[in-house]
Amino acid sequence: MKSAHPAPLAIVAAMQQELQALLHSLDNVTGKVTIERHAGRNFHLGELHGRPVVLVLSRIGKVAAAITATMLIERYGVQQMIFTGVAGGLGPAHVGDVVVARELLQHDMDASPLFPRHEVPLSGRARFPTDPALADALAQAAAHVLADPLRAFGAEARALGVTAPRLHQGLILSGDRFVATAPESRALIERLPDALAVEMEGAALAQVCHDCGVPFAVLRTISDRADDSAHVDFMQFIEVVAARASAAIVGTWLQAHP
Repeated sequence: MKSAHPAPLAIVAAMQQELQALLHSLDNVTGKVTIERHAGRNFHLGELHGRPVVLVLSRIGKVAAAITATMLIERYGVQQMIFTGVAGGLGPAHVGDVVVARELLQHDMDASPLFPRHEVPLSGRARFPTDPALADALAQAAAHVLADPLRAFGAEARALGVTAPRLHQGLILSGDRFVATAPESRALIERLPDALAVEMEGAALAQVCHDCGVPFAVLRTISDRADDSAHVDFMQFIEVVAARASAAIVGTWLQAHP
């Protein structure tokens, strides 16, 4: 049974800190938020910059993301979905940079020799493309925000080494393993040289949205280099940089596309 509340846009994150700034914006705009609890998740319904939205914490990992995406589509009838949060950087993507996904792939999917490595069995594809129009709009919003990082993030971000963040667009990898060593990172780059970032949820959400015909996008802020040089204060980085980046970029996009 679907909720009576209209919620055409879903915004999802894996960790509470990643979602906090957006939840704060939701409170500021509406003054009142309806919270519905299902399957151990709180679905926050309201308006963000005049747009009906549902914000939810998926929790970490591909299964958790897939369950959440399915519930958003079946219970709330969402028309668009955005996943946001942090990721480990690969290739040219460095700490503080923002990556807008154009494709997503499960780097730990391997049903060979029955199917090619990385291909989702019986789907005929390994890479799931994001919605071009939605990704274009988020990329434009991200470029606008990153053009003035001091205004977007404040002086605290500079203290964490984020001074000139850049925008990247392309392939993001997902897997149920936290990639945190140089050998793991190098192996991913050797196998998938165009990959820009690695995380634990996006490709699962992409598969659900693809199967259900729901436009989606994935927006990630690079918190570390997915190797032994992981950021010394991960939670502070999320709160000071990543969460603010998500709120600023999504807010800029919504104000430009009411």
